[in-house]
Amino acid sequence: MSASEPAGRAPAGRVAPAARIETATPGLDTPLRGSSASGAGRVTLVGAGPGDAGLLTLRGLRALEAADVIVADRLGARGVLDGLAAEGVHLRAEVVDVGKLPGHHAVPQDAINALLVALARDGKQVVRLKGGDPFVFGRGGEEVAFCRDAGVDVEVVPGITSAISVPAIAGIPLTHRGLATTFTVVTGHEQIQSLGGGRDHTVVLLMGIGTLANSAITLARGERGPGCPVAIIEDGYGPRQRVTVGTLETIAAQAAARGIRSPAVVVVGDVVALSPYAPEEIAAQAVPRAPRLS
Repeated sequence: MSASEPAGRAPAGRVAPAARIETATPGLDTPLRGSSASGAGRVTLVGAGPGDAGLLTLRGLRALEAADVIVADRLGARGVLDGLAAEGVHLRAEVVDVGKLPGHHAVPQDAINALLVALARDGKQVVRLKGGDPFVFGRGGEEVAFCRDAGVDVEVVPGITSAISVPAIAGIPLTHRGLATTFTVVTGHEQIQSLGGGRDHTVVLLMGIGTLANSAITLARGERGPGCPVAIIEDGYGPRQRVTVGTLETIAAQAAARGIRSPAVVVVGDVVALSPYAPEEIAAQAVPRAPRLS
């Protein structure tokens, strides 16, 4: 199977300093339920999305503008901060880079938890800027629980998870009428071993490049079969973005030949055939099935 040429970086959406918008939902100056309006320090977990500043939510941007300290992950979060600076959005906050990369956590999670609490207790407005969505394989729940147990007010601002946004930039919907009605997001080979379903059950694999060969073999043994389409979107929304399309039988060799590295999102299922990066022999598989009769 063939693979696409590098797609290049997707254009970032134009980001401007947020104006006040009157809505029915609380703004940053309106504490959420359980928060304190006393002026004490607090922690806000903000999802940075896949790393394109144009995909940061308005509520997330307001939180960054109001922050005294931003405790930022490397993946996704750093790209958003750099993108905002390039767009002329100047943040007053000090940035603490906790440097979490695949397989290399410069700052242990326990230390990050303790840092958030210490800063808030010092009266700081703290933003914990996390790649994707804080509650999708981001350990955001652990950080929220730690803050609450320590008596620190905490809020969560959702982000756009890479499990959905990165396939989208490659033209791959996770569900499509007649092709797929279900999708599952997993992070490791052990989860895949217990995963059922056929080619109409889309699988999104995060942080899975290191176990790609074994994962492909496992998935091919089930109903999906070795010819099931697979896409790897490498560095989605980043400067090294490129898309590789193959099958469960070929994808490990393709990844090795192209030197694919994390961060990357792997998508398995017939929906991959809808991608404009899919070669003809795979694109031909994008034929919607008739609904099953009960």
